[in-house]
Amino acid sequence: MTATAATTRHAPPRSKRRRSTATPRPRRTATGSVRDRRACIPHARSRKLGRYCDWRGHKREVVTLPGAGDSLLVLDRDAVTLGDGRVLAHLWPDEPPENAKLVFRSFVSQASRGRCMCRRLHDSDLRAVPSQEPCQAPALPPGVLPDGVDAELVRGHRLAFVPGRMSIPELRWCADASGGLEAEPSLRPVSVREVVASLERYEPVIALTSRALARHGDGGEVSVSVLRAELDRVRESPIVLNRALRHAVLDAVRRRGCTMSEIAMHCGRIKHDAGGNASGETSWLARRLGLLPEGGQRKPTPWVHSDVLALIARDGLGLSPREVEAD
Repeated sequence: MTATAATTRHAPPRSKRRRSTATPRPRRTATGSVRDRRACIPHARSRKLGRYCDWRGHKREVVTLPGAGDSLLVLDRDAVTLGDGRVLAHLWPDEPPENAKLVFRSFVSQASRGRCMCRRLHDSDLRAVPSQEPCQAPALPPGVLPDGVDAELVRGHRLAFVPGRMSIPELRWCADASGGLEAEPSLRPVSVREVVASLERYEPVIALTSRALARHGDGGEVSVSVLRAELDRVRESPIVLNRALRHAVLDAVRRRGCTMSEIAMHCGRIKHDAGGNASGETSWLARRLGLLPEGGQRKPTPWVHSDVLALIARDGLGLSPREVEAD
């Protein structure tokens, strides 16, 4: 058998390609926006607090990153690309680490309800320390007030932007801490419940708050989570105003010849003196009506439990509870 030589095939020579030394161009996403990987938050130095999905269904995560002067940045970023960093808060070195978790929970709670996005992270944020200057934000424009409602009805209270735990201001009810004695009012945040109590009326506070939430709740530039939660608590609380009930009791005493003692006895609040004589606990009734302060308090309360209001209305006055509910 004659051996045959194997045929050797030589591959065609490869053309030498020169590697470009130019900076690679940023890659464009499906939406056409430029995705710059160099703008990503340093992964090695960040610590993840948790993930969530924004209103578009995109996966995002909240992380902490060491800042200048032992400060701590709380940042929101894209969970896939690690880019699109946004500043939620810049914490002082002496703040407890738990504050970062509070910021995370507050932000995610608001982001789950609708559009919520903070400003973008800049290189200067990594070199700066938290500002010592308070956030000076203007009051809401006059258009926030419903038609026909006078701002003076809120008695020194108004809706305004105040510094919040995140990098964006919060929308809150505020009281003038200076008592109107200064040209520039010193605003102190108060709850919706406190403003309602100061008026002893639900309106116009409910109307003002609802309209402000509708106007600023979806912009992502103002935090409204605290204000919305306060409004929900006022609406759902079993503790209600006693103003209308107080007026009904005083009217019954003045016009119908009833006494506070009789009304209290009809409610089952009876006491006996040393001689065994029965009478009504007028002090109990007066405290429920906001005529006397509760034990240990200096001022009467404008609030009463709805069950107690119904008891006094039905048994004490013979009225429907709806007739003595404050507006």
